[in-house]
Amino acid sequence: MSEEPEKLAEGTLISHLLELRDRLLRALVAVAIAFGPCVYYSNDLFTFVAQPLLAKLPRGSNLIATGVMSPFTTPFKLSFFAALLIAIPYVIYQLWSFVAPGLYRNERRFAVPLLVSSIVLFYVGIAFAYYFVFPVMFQFFASTTPRGVAMMTDINNYLDFVLTMFFCFGLAFEVPVAVVLLVVMGIVRIEKLKEHRGYVLIGIFILAALLTPPDAISQCSLAIPMYLLYEGGILMARLLSRPKGAQAAAKAGDKAPL
Repeated sequence: MSEEPEKLAEGTLISHLLELRDRLLRALVAVAIAFGPCVYYSNDLFTFVAQPLLAKLPRGSNLIATGVMSPFTTPFKLSFFAALLIAIPYVIYQLWSFVAPGLYRNERRFAVPLLVSSIVLFYVGIAFAYYFVFPVMFQFFASTTPRGVAMMTDINNYLDFVLTMFFCFGLAFEVPVAVVLLVVMGIVRIEKLKEHRGYVLIGIFILAALLTPPDAISQCSLAIPMYLLYEGGILMARLLSRPKGAQAAAKAGDKAPL
């Protein structure tokens, strides 16, 4: 028996807009709820984020605030980004709930693990930057400070730098998800990904040089994990494409004449 074609949920434009409004409001409420405790502990939160640099500063050196309102606005800005980071899973869930009815069953089966893995990998990228990259990077910067120069970084400049690095490393760790999507959607074949490994490696190092500070340690700290994740994406794409290939072979065998 042939399976009936799957029907997608349909609705009017107004109903879709109303649902989108409700989903966005729920996402904003989630961010606002997470923002409350974050702003209450904003100073402690900033101290935690600044710890990798504070641990590497010379004795007697501290972070400074060059702006009059910086002691308040900088932790406040960090609280907002921290709340957004905490609420990301729920925000993405709301977006997924809005989009999912318009997808086929097989598309939803692939999308759910990819969404979950992308969120986890983004968090892992931020943790990798904080616990492994920052200590090495700031140690290098502190050791190269010229004699007679006091390393005293402005808190606002430091926060901008940290947020940029968090975003770059979070996106860099999405490489496996991007590779799997390209293969699953049929845009690129696995053989092509393997064939162009050298070009990908060069491109990754160029991208890392553009995203990180101009030193070899920061560049390698981003480029090496990116390439390893690229190889991991190829492996995952191969594992995910095997069942599809096995099903195609089985169908071809069933249609073969006896």
